[in-house]
Amino acid sequence: MLKPILTLLIALFSMHLLIAQDAEQEVLLTIDGQEVTCSEFERIYTKNNQDAAYDSASLEEYMKLFVNFKLKVMEAEALGMDTIKSFIKELKGYRNQLEKPYFADENTDEELVKEAYERMGLNVKASHILVKCDKNALPKDTLKAYNKLNGIRKQAVKGEDFVALAKQYSEDPSVEQNGGDLGYFTAFAMVYPFESAAFNTPVGEMSEIFRTSYGYHFLKVVDKIKDQGRRQVAHIMRAVPKGSSKEKEQEEMEYINTVYDSIMAGEPFGKMAYFHSTDKRSSRNGGELKFFGVGNMVPEFEKASFALENIGDVAKPIRTSYGFHIIKLLAIDSLRSLDEMREIIKKRISKDIRAERGKQLVITTLKKEYNVTEYKQHVVPFYTAIDSSIYKGSWDGSGFKGGQEVLLTIADTNKFTQDDFAAFITMDKRRRRMKPFELIINTDFERFVEERVVEFEKSRLEDKYPSFKHLVKEYHDGILLFNLTDELVWSKAVEDTIGLEKFYAENKGNYMWGDRIEATIYTFNKKELEKKVASLASKVGRKNKNVIEAKAGFLAKEAAKDTTITLEIEKNKFSKGDNGIIDGVTWDVGLKDIRERDDKFIIVYINGKVAPQPKQLNEARGLITADYQSYLEEIWLSKLREKYKLVVNKEVFNSLIK
Repeated sequence: MLKPILTLLIALFSMHLLIAQDAEQEVLLTIDGQEVTCSEFERIYTKNNQDAAYDSASLEEYMKLFVNFKLKVMEAEALGMDTIKSFIKELKGYRNQLEKPYFADENTDEELVKEAYERMGLNVKASHILVKCDKNALPKDTLKAYNKLNGIRKQAVKGEDFVALAKQYSEDPSVEQNGGDLGYFTAFAMVYPFESAAFNTPVGEMSEIFRTSYGYHFLKVVDKIKDQGRRQVAHIMRAVPKGSSKEKEQEEMEYINTVYDSIMAGEPFGKMAYFHSTDKRSSRNGGELKFFGVGNMVPEFEKASFALENIGDVAKPIRTSYGFHIIKLLAIDSLRSLDEMREIIKKRISKDIRAERGKQLVITTLKKEYNVTEYKQHVVPFYTAIDSSIYKGSWDGSGFKGGQEVLLTIADTNKFTQDDFAAFITMDKRRRRMKPFELIINTDFERFVEERVVEFEKSRLEDKYPSFKHLVKEYHDGILLFNLTDELVWSKAVEDTIGLEKFYAENKGNYMWGDRIEATIYTFNKKELEKKVASLASKVGRKNKNVIEAKAGFLAKEAAKDTTITLEIEKNKFSKGDNGIIDGVTWDVGLKDIRERDDKFIIVYINGKVAPQPKQLNEARGLITADYQSYLEEIWLSKLREKYKLVVNKEVFNSLIK
């Protein structure tokens, strides 16, 4: 009995899926024979109305906007605007941004963020020994470098002095100065493989051998401490150049001690930095430096800076390889929460080699999905086909006689031949480091494969991910809509001065001034001038004198007695809300009481009410231009509705109402 019921349920479920698929494909409207599905309308409606109400009024209103949108896009396509180079370039730029998430592994990215944040909470002190090896070295050279370092590591593990081994064998240029000691560092201070080896090795132990772009390393972890945060300090430096005499050093030491004593006696640090520091880049700003963490400064400077506990503390003069310094603590920046740091860490990861981890995982997955097959034996002829021009990025393919041997297949049907690879190399104009041709070709082939796989996946994104397809379509239509509307409406309304003036002349009654008054505001700086300014205001108001002449005459007379007198006069027409002073007085004609504001004294004279009248074009240009744009758009849409036949399926539309 169970089997027939199960069969019935499966049948019903399958029917439900078919009905749902049919509903998605239901045609809501057609424009000149082009069908627009109900699902497209509903998707955009919901996206642009987060609290979408599926009532008749809301849907009808949005339907008008949707139809207008579709008509404009169809017109842009009819005009060939989607074939213009600038459009294609702009859409491609947006598409490139939209594609990025599909070539990153979210789980890996989040793991990297959390890992980096945890490491940022620690400072590691480590020493290392390096044997150089080019990242593209031939297998025999790679093995030689590895074996050499492995022998050194065995000596270190047996207990031989690490510093002595480092100075004898390490190929790090700084080893003579530091004996392999790199001091304290935290996340992002070292290349990622080095960072991982340091953080994953316990204190007092040595790491396994690992490889970076510099070569092979192993390291010894000396200490791990809680992160000290970042410091911002100001400093005063007296430089002691390398090779200076003892007399010079003694002279600068005495100089810096004198400066320190002056600061302790109360002289401002910034002032002393400005006049006495030989670090001219910072002295102009009072000696202020940017925030730094452990490992960013020379050890002596770093130690003194992190020893300061309170903002404003000043350290006694210290000696570094650069000279003598006095350091003042300006600010402390402790590690913030993961949520606060997340975006900062993501940006740093995006510029770091670890960002490749997620991408490589995606590419590895794609290779399996598309059954990617590489025929590396057919790459061998290229080892002898290229010549030294490859180093300059100018190889023209003349050394390769051509061949149709398949180098790569993707999804069994997409085949790439030797000729395709030859074209790839000749198109790559990058300069290359001088190394064996075999290494160059192998590296180029890896890039060739990766790029072909990525290209293939990009070509299928629309088919694999409907959300991506919809988003690209939205950008496509949005750019067309903007470009055509700008050309026919927005820019035209601004540039078409004759059309704008005509529109204004025909509609000026829509741009009327409301109740206004004409008033004159007198602002002066001394209260004892009150009677004289009031008399001036009354005379100018009654006789309608020129305010500029009145001001000049008043100042010529009064300033002769007192040169500190100031008087400003503003005569204008005012509406409610234009001016707080005018809003604060009665609007009947005559002189108003004196007011005081911001150590100034103000007298207002109301000259009279202004009869309602149309605003001039220059007085309401923004509003009039906006209305003119709406007018142009209405005419344009009317023509589009005449040009394109529109049919709305009312039955399907009504089915949306809930």
